[in-house]
Amino acid sequence: MGGITVPEVEDYLYAMLPPRDGVLTEMEAYAAENDVAIVGPAVARVLYQLAVISRAKKVFEMGSAIGYSTIWWARGVGDGGKVVYTDGDPKRADKARRYFERAGVSQRIVVRVGDALEILSEEKEPYDIIFNDVDKVDYPRVCRLALPRLKTGGMFVSDNVLWSGKVGKPNPDEQTRAILEFNRLIYESKDLLTTILPIRDGVAVCVKK
Repeated sequence: MGGITVPEVEDYLYAMLPPRDGVLTEMEAYAAENDVAIVGPAVARVLYQLAVISRAKKVFEMGSAIGYSTIWWARGVGDGGKVVYTDGDPKRADKARRYFERAGVSQRIVVRVGDALEILSEEKEPYDIIFNDVDKVDYPRVCRLALPRLKTGGMFVSDNVLWSGKVGKPNPDEQTRAILEFNRLIYESKDLLTTILPIRDGVAVCVKK
C-alpha cells in the first residue's frame, strides 16, 4: 500500500520489526506471492498490543482471509481467550485452519465460513474487540452492526481507512466513498472515541464509551 508515509519512513519501520516465527513468515510470503490481502507485521503488532493492553478475551474478526491477523489476535488474548474467524471462502478457511494448528493457537479460534456481516448480526454476547477488514463498500454497514455487539470500553478496530491516500484525493470511487462515509461515522459517533493511526494503510481504533 502506498500514499500514507514516505517510502524511506516505511522502509525504516519495517526494517525495525523483529523477525517473525516460521508460520507467520511463511504466511507473509504466501500472501505476497498469491496477492492475498493481509494486514502485515507492522499493523499485526498493533493488533496484538491492543489485545494485550485491553486484556481482551473475546475478539470477532471480520474478513480473516488466510488467518494471518487471526493468529496475532489469538496470541494476544492468551489462554482462555476466543477469536472468531470469518471468511466467505471455504478453501481459504481450510488453509487458515492448518496455519492455526501449526501456530499452536487453534484451540483459541472458532472458524466461521460465510458472510461476516451476517455472522456478526447473529451474535448476542458483547465482544471485547471487533476487527473490521471486509470489503470496503460494506464499511458503513459494519459500523452500524458492530457497535451494539461491543461491550462498553471495548474496541472497534478497522484496517485500510486511509486507502492508499485516496481519501484525500478528488473524485473518489465507490470504495473510497464508502471509507469516507465510514470515517465520518466513527468520528461523529457520540458512542465512540476514535483515532486513525497512519500506519501502513491506516488503522482506525475506536473505544466504545
